Amino acid sequence: MLPTKTLHSVPENDPDLHKRWSEEKATAWFEKNGWMVGCNYIPHSAINQLEMWQAETFDPFLIDKELSWAAGLGFNTVRVFLHDLLWQQDSAGFLQRIDQFLAIAHKYNIRTMLVLFDAVWDPHPKLGKQPEPRHNVHNSGWVQSPGYHVLNDANRYDELHSYVHGIVSHFKDDERVLIWDLFNEPDNMNLASYKDDSYAADKAALSMKLLKKTIGWVRSIDPSQPITMAPWQYDWSDHDKLTDLDNYMFSHADIISFHCYEKRHGIKKRILQLKRYNRPMMCTEYMSRQSGSTFQKILPVLKKHNVGAYNWGFVAGKTQTHCPWDSWQKKYKKEPKVWFHDVFRSNGEPFDAEEITFLKKITKKETRIKTRANYQKVA
Repeated sequence: MLPTKTLHSVPENDPDLHKRWSEEKATAWFEKNGWMVGCNYIPHSAINQLEMWQAETFDPFLIDKELSWAAGLGFNTVRVFLHDLLWQQDSAGFLQRIDQFLAIAHKYNIRTMLVLFDAVWDPHPKLGKQPEPRHNVHNSGWVQSPGYHVLNDANRYDELHSYVHGIVSHFKDDERVLIWDLFNEPDNMNLASYKDDSYAADKAALSMKLLKKTIGWVRSIDPSQPITMAPWQYDWSDHDKLTDLDNYMFSHADIISFHCYEKRHGIKKRILQLKRYNRPMMCTEYMSRQSGSTFQKILPVLKKHNVGAYNWGFVAGKTQTHCPWDSWQKKYKKEPKVWFHDVFRSNGEPFDAEEITFLKKITKKETRIKTRANYQKVA
């Protein structure tokens, strides 16, 4: 069952709405930072958020090397996913590793968008050793946060307060953190890959309950950074066609963000539709070559309209997002001739040298940063 399309207006007495940044404040913040361009990032050695951040597999040396490649393209921001289980496992260590990541990124003049929750892919995350990738299957090990057993029980949502409050309050005035993305695609059912659909009828409603709590928790902290959350589907052409969840996200975000893997005409249409909110915008997911969403076709549109740009994927690795979405249904004996996402191989070789030239030109980056710092790997 899909989320209802019936629109309910936001109550005038909504306290979180009154704490939303004004249009003037949001615009001033956006103008101060300039055009933001980067990628959704995870090191090629990690299959998911847990493997990226757990002490045993956190790899600052590799992160440093890969972020130097990002800086070499002129990228000035990355979008990075966290996970609530990491807070439960080792909150102090998790904060230390986030701080270490931010320090590496800052060295390359890259600022970080941190994502707190994610409703996509495996709904049953587990700490510890993560599974090996399924051969040529797109994101075969990515995990949701929170997992099914928490999201499906609204009585457990307050268990997540410590995670949200602990992370946001720790970095609330840290200029290395660009913006907070509270919930990634909260109504994504993932039925094409994971068949656990026992909350199919109400996942959007459950996610909105958690999102409302999260916004309240974050607004009470009053971070110096803005907040956002990204709708990803349905019709945004008219206010009356929005889902309840999309309306809530658009009406509560300081900075409007959205996802779009459509061709040039499609993303231009989305941008023009969302301009009615009179707020700065970011496209926090785009670029799927096989569907016609390429750097050369999409980035000029985003730059022309001054929309922040984050393509999905950077270095092909355990997530295997260079393979297409349909790899869950169709077997690929070898990697596709045209990569779906991602830019580099793990050895630094680009998938397409012409893309690299184009990216450096559109970001006005002509030289590659080669310096590296020494970081001790967390034991």
